[in-house]
Amino acid sequence: MTAGELGFYFLLYSLFGWLLENVYSLFTQGVFRKEGFLKGPLKPMYGVTPLLLLIFLQEGEGVRPLLAGLLCLIIPTVVEGISGYLLFTMFGRRWWDYSGLRFQLGGHVCLRFSLYWGLLSALMLKVVHPLVEQAYQSISLVWSVAGPLLLLLLAADLVWTCLTRRREFRGSLIINPSGDE
Repeated sequence: MTAGELGFYFLLYSLFGWLLENVYSLFTQGVFRKEGFLKGPLKPMYGVTPLLLLIFLQEGEGVRPLLAGLLCLIIPTVVEGISGYLLFTMFGRRWWDYSGLRFQLGGHVCLRFSLYWGLLSALMLKVVHPLVEQAYQSISLVWSVAGPLLLLLLAADLVWTCLTRRREFRGSLIINPSGDE
């Protein structure tokens, strides 16, 4: 995979993740807009996970189905766990909390959602990604210009979000020095 492909896949899957979470929020809470870490319409966890799966599985070249299934379960769970821990550690806030569910770890991951991520990851690899590859091939020339610009927008969103979230976090420490929610 080229750097252009990686950037395209990352941004597209991050956007798909944002859409997925907002549709889920619409069905479970009646509201389409679920606040994410970033201000813009991207969920980077959903961009990182497919890239890791594609890299580890080398797009299915000689990979046994059991290993592929385990990686589809493990990789998203690890990405979600690390992301949840880092977000909580850096910003003192949880964007999701599984602590009320059975078989959870630190409120950051749980068995039920790990199974969901495993199924979604397998679906992504078998159904969605071949279509995404075709989409990239059809716009690769435009992407060589648009991609870097979109990645710059993502970087600006990340910087802006981190600055504002850190201010919010420091403010909550002053108001509530114990750190309790």
